[in-house]
Amino acid sequence: MSKDDAGRDGRLLITLGFASIGILFLIYARLGGTVITPDAITAIKRLGVAFYIMLLVALGAIAYGMYQYHKQKILKNEGGLMTIVASITWNAKSRKVFLITFVSYGIFFALTSGILVYQPDVIFSKHYDVIVPSAHITPCCGEIGYVPKIIVYITEHVGLQIIPINLILQIIVSYLVGLNMSIAVNAFSILKKNTGIGGIAAITGLFIACPTCAGTFLSLFVSATGAIAFTLAITQIQTVLIAVTIPLLIITPIIMARKIRNSGWSCKIES
Repeated sequence: MSKDDAGRDGRLLITLGFASIGILFLIYARLGGTVITPDAITAIKRLGVAFYIMLLVALGAIAYGMYQYHKQKILKNEGGLMTIVASITWNAKSRKVFLITFVSYGIFFALTSGILVYQPDVIFSKHYDVIVPSAHITPCCGEIGYVPKIIVYITEHVGLQIIPINLILQIIVSYLVGLNMSIAVNAFSILKKNTGIGGIAAITGLFIACPTCAGTFLSLFVSATGAIAFTLAITQIQTVLIAVTIPLLIITPIIMARKIRNSGWSCKIES
């Protein structure tokens, strides 16, 4: 397929978006790892702001590329598995299910990963000596993908801790869970033997993000010792969870599409 075709069907935008994110992480890791002096703090903070602006642009390019790819698969109607996936998720019902699932799962993911922080027993303005509401960027220092952080104090008990890698993983996993759900709604009778695959992937996906942040949420329900022990356990298996979750969520729609094609249902799905 020519470069023009790749551009029209969105694959070029998707590739450029992910490549840009990777390059952005590497550049910031190099620049953010320099020695921080009082005179350089302002410049580093501006660099952190620029990082998030470019990250949002890259994510926007990926989202538009996915839309173009989805649309072109339907227009070309080549009959492959991805065409079936695109067709059964293009109708109004599927889009509504996808949006509800994407938002709901995203909020749940944010709570369990520590992106959305709720601490009823802590008063932020007193405990952290900050102004509420307020927001600030922490440009340095940490592992690649974990800086710069954005800390937002929304109320005295609710805040946000945005970490780049967590944000990206949240969007990816929430998108894949929403896609799986929108397919299953249209083909539940065929795929009920396989829904467990998507369910397992969705559950393990909750713990992909920074496991040390999960302790914030867990500490509301268990003792401090229990939360620390659980956090350490999750840290040990984080790589396994990342390796298993996203591939499962990618494979499941393909399994569903194959069953739909084999059953002959693809011609009966509203597209």
